[in-house]
Parts: sequence; C-alpha cells; structure tokens
Amino acid sequence: MTAPEILWYIIPREGAYPWEPEGRRSVDLAYLQQLGVAVDRLGYDGALFATDLYDVWPLASAVAAATRPSFKPLLAVHPGLVSPTVLAKMALSFAHLFGPDRLRFNVVNGSTEALRQAGLHLEHDERYQLSAEYWDIVKRLTAGEVFDHKGRFYELTQAGASLRELTPIQGGVHTPLWFGGSSAPGIEMAAEHVDVYLTWGEPPHLLKEKLDRVRERAAHYGRELRLGLRLHLIVRDTEDEAWAAADRLLDVTSQATYTRMLGDPEGNDGEGWARQFRQHGGRVPRHARELEKHPNLWPGMSLFRPGPGTAVVGSTAQVVERLGEFQDLGVDTFILSGNPLLEESYRIAETVLPALRGTAR
Repeated sequence: MTAPEILWYIIPREGAYPWEPEGRRSVDLAYLQQLGVAVDRLGYDGALFATDLYDVWPLASAVAAATRPSFKPLLAVHPGLVSPTVLAKMALSFAHLFGPDRLRFNVVNGSTEALRQAGLHLEHDERYQLSAEYWDIVKRLTAGEVFDHKGRFYELTQAGASLRELTPIQGGVHTPLWFGGSSAPGIEMAAEHVDVYLTWGEPPHLLKEKLDRVRERAAHYGRELRLGLRLHLIVRDTEDEAWAAADRLLDVTSQATYTRMLGDPEGNDGEGWARQFRQHGGRVPRHARELEKHPNLWPGMSLFRPGPGTAVVGSTAQVVERLGEFQDLGVDTFILSGNPLLEESYRIAETVLPALRGTAR
C-alpha cells in the first residue's frame, strides 16, 4: 500500500469553535495566506477550499499565489451555478497563473433547498442528472476538446473553440474531479464520471458496504476510482484529554446552534446527511463519549457544524490506528481538519502525519 495523500481544510470561518461568534477569530487575507503557507510547509499535499463565507475562487487564488507548485487546491464547486464553458475557462486560467496539475474540483451537489436559493429548481435525482452532464462537458473542455453537445440541460456549438490558447498547458488531461454522494444516483454518477470518490467518516463496517458498492458500479463502467475520506480530528497526548476536548465543544455550543443544525430531519434530502444523523439521532449528549459507536469515532461534530460531522477522537496512536483501519478498506486519500485550523494543522502534522505515512503497507 502506498503512502496516502493528505489534505488539510481551509475556510475563512476560523477559531476554536467558529460556529459561535465568541469562538471565532478575525480572519483577513494575510491570515488566510499564513494558514495556506503553514499547511504547505508542514507537508500536506493540498487543501480543500469549501463553500462557506467566501467564494472559493478568490480564496484559493490568494493561497495558491503564496504556496509552492506542489501544493494542490481542491475547490468545492456546485455544478450549474456557472456555465460549464465559463468554469472551464476559470480552471484553465488558474492553471496558467499558478501552474498546471494543481487544481482539482470537489463536486458538491448540495441540497434541493440550498440550490433553490441560487435559482436552480431541481429535485434530488435531477441534481445528479445535471451533474453528470455538466462535469462531462467540463472534463472535455479542460482536456482541450472542441465539440458540439446537445443534452437535457445544455446545448453547445463549437464548445472549447474559444479556449484553444489556454488548453495546451493541460496536456490533454482534464481537471480531476473529486466527489462524495451516498445515494444510489450519487454513487452511479461517481462511478461513471469522477476520479476520486469521497465519503464522510462512518464505522468501518458501514463504510465498507458503501465503498464496495462504489467499486462495483465503477467496474461496471470499466473504471477504478481512488477513495478518499473527509474527517475531523481531535488529537491529544492521551485519550482522556481528547474526549475532554470534545466535551468542551458540547459545552460551548449554544442551544440556538443545536436547534439550527438539527432542524427538521425530514426537510433534508441528502443521503450523506441522513447517514450521519442516524449516528446520533438528533440527541445532544451530556458527555461526548455517549455517542461513540466505534472506538474513537464520534459523530457529534454534525450537531453544531454543517457538512462532515464525524471526528476521530483519541491519542495519536489511537487516531493513527483508526485511520489505518480506513486504509485497509482501500482509502488512499484523507482530507483532515481540526479547530483552530492553524494550530491543529501543526499538531496533526507533527504527530499523526509522520506515523500515518510511515505505516504505508
């Protein structure tokens, strides 16, 4: 087994518990570049730039300008919010300015309600139909093709003709696509179109079932995908210290945040969110460890922050062991985070990363 690719997480919502105003620190351009340079110099292979307060393009561009060519930004992008031709031009411009082979796209299909706020009125399965068509076009454009296309959502004539001066730097290779989707349509879309399948953390037996389905569907299309895992880490010198840190997150989170995050489970149509919700059942425990369903796996992060809500909580040795279990399932890529992002990037780089890369089998 080769050493895993390891990415960090960069967003402008930063601090010890940034979902609460009092747990958030002030962030500006200089701070974000400081964070990016730290992550780069600490040996991470890149970073996920997630949809949050800022648009990912200026955020990732600012960090790319301050980091080395080996540092690869992964940009979260909702298909359909801009035309595929415009997105391809943005990607190729990024390659010209900051170097080829750096940019990757994290395909985010979002929820039906969130996309309606952006003017896209699509139901769950339609989102994946749009995504498949959209990203097929983007892949062809960023690889330098010129073509006509007539599909359900897009009709293009001589697509790519205006990009000819930009495409040679890509060498005929498309901008890689990373994607996570747990529903049947999401897995089908991933199997046919993406390069790296991403998933949120779950107990290994549940994750194995999902990854086996992904491999099976990819094989149906004659493809083999890389497998990635997005996790939050709470790492301390001892297990007790780590669980105490998780307890503190519960203590400092307001009731208003819990109410907002738990909301109405019936109103969220994302299968990934539903799988996380089933791990905690919408219950806020008195002690974090009450939700531990597998050694050191804690689904409590989704009680107060959106997106991936599973943390690995424990000592360095325990965290490395848990990550090794995921490697044994075929995971070769990790997107990690911890709060605050700056300080925890150091802690995890100095403890977990050497051990994780040293245990490549």
